[in-house]
Amino acid sequence: MKPMSEGASQRSKRQRPCGKVSLERALSKLGLASRSQTREYILSGRLCVDGQVIRDPMHTVVPERAKFFLDGKPLERMAWQTIMFYKPKGVVTARVDAGGERTIFDILPSHFCHLHPVGRLDKATTGLLLLTNDTKLSSFLADPVNAIARTYLVSVEGKVDDQGAERACQGVIDKDELLKASKVVIRKASGKESHLIVELSEGKNREIRRLFDGLGHPVRKIKRVAFGGLQLGDLKPGEFRFITRKELRWIDPGVF
Repeated sequence: MKPMSEGASQRSKRQRPCGKVSLERALSKLGLASRSQTREYILSGRLCVDGQVIRDPMHTVVPERAKFFLDGKPLERMAWQTIMFYKPKGVVTARVDAGGERTIFDILPSHFCHLHPVGRLDKATTGLLLLTNDTKLSSFLADPVNAIARTYLVSVEGKVDDQGAERACQGVIDKDELLKASKVVIRKASGKESHLIVELSEGKNREIRRLFDGLGHPVRKIKRVAFGGLQLGDLKPGEFRFITRKELRWIDPGVF
């Protein structure tokens, strides 16, 4: 058997089939209804999926392939839409926060309520956050197998030297999880504080904070400035701009 070429191997890994999710989550991901609205539709027998009335909110479907009808009328999917948002400090990446915290959707215009964030930034982290109604796109960008680079400006306590930067790339174990940077560039370092450019290839929970805590350099500030081929640019906190498909041409063509 002829071995698979490296390029073909990468395309095979990247072009994963669309995955199944629960029905109540599916409509939310497509921007057709909130989870609570979907559950209400399902339990009242108003929602038809691929020709069948489904009464189980946990029934699984492939959102991009299923056909949805509400009260006998097709649910129309919205036009493709993706935005870049400069997330300010002090807001959480969620639609509604159980603790009553202010969320990104309290800042964004209400007509973006159908979008979902690609990954999360914690409450104290600022910078580039993507939101989209394209579940295939968000799944591709968030999947660790695709190793989409995320770049951050990071300030930490204490002096990080070349050896410390190398240790960050080698990684530390925290809660049975390997945390490591793909790349660390030292912008400025003193005994009091170091300013770094940190690149990650996947988005583990609070990875930078946990990584540098493990190295003895607690984080003071994090700002994401790039996601793959997209740059934060001149956006200010709380501002957003639309992303075009042309700007995403660095993504594997099989995603669109």
